[in-house]
Amino acid sequence: MILPNPQLILIDLDGTLIDTVPDLANAVDGMMSQLCLPHRGEEQVRHWVGNGIERLVKRALLNQLEGEPDDKLYQSAISYFNELYVQCNGEQSVLFPGVREGLDWLKSLNYNLACITNKAGQFTIPLLKALNLYDNFSLVISGDTLPKKKPDPLPLLHAADFFQVEPHHALMIGDSINDVQAARAAGFQILCVSYGYNHGLDIRQAKPDVVIDSLNELSSVFREQ
Repeated sequence: MILPNPQLILIDLDGTLIDTVPDLANAVDGMMSQLCLPHRGEEQVRHWVGNGIERLVKRALLNQLEGEPDDKLYQSAISYFNELYVQCNGEQSVLFPGVREGLDWLKSLNYNLACITNKAGQFTIPLLKALNLYDNFSLVISGDTLPKKKPDPLPLLHAADFFQVEPHHALMIGDSINDVQAARAAGFQILCVSYGYNHGLDIRQAKPDVVIDSLNELSSVFREQ
C-alpha cells in the first residue's frame, strides 16, 4: 500500500527505533534482587514492555501481564527500578536495523519529525542522546510530558497542534497496538514495524494502514514528492 505524503511524522521509541530490552531487563532483575525475588530475564521482559515503566514493574512483580501488586511492594520496586535504570539506560540498547537509514531518508526530504513515547522524560532524552538520535527530532513528547499518554490520542494531537498540521495529514510510526489505537483516535495514518514489542502478537492483527519490516523500507511506502 502506498500512503499519501504526510506533513508530519511521529515515531515511537522503544520497539520501533531502539531495542531497549537489554537495559530494561538489567534494571528489572536488579530491582528483583533488591526485593529478594526471582529474576525475570530478558526473554520475559521482552514480552512485557510497551506500556510504560510503571506497567513493566508491575508485570515483573506479578510475573504476568495483568493485575495490580501490593502497593507498598510496588512503591519500593519502582524506586529501585528508577535508580538502576538511570545507571544502565542506553548501555546495551541498540538501534534496530534500518533505523539510521530510514531517519536519514526522512530528514533528507525535510519531514517534520517528532518522537512520541510512553517512557518517562528522565530516561527518554538521555537514551536518544546516547544513541545519537536526539537531533533528528524537532519535538519529543515523553510519557510524563502531558496528563495522558498513548493509547490516548492527546500526545499525537498535541504534536499536530505544535506543528500546525491537521491530524489527517500526519502519520504515526510505531510497533504496538497502543500506537494503532492512539493514531486511530487522533485521526492519524498509522504505519507499524513488524519487529517491535506487542506482547508476542502479530501487529497486523491491529490492522494498521501499512506494516514494514524495516524503516529502511519507508521510501517504498510514500509517494514521491
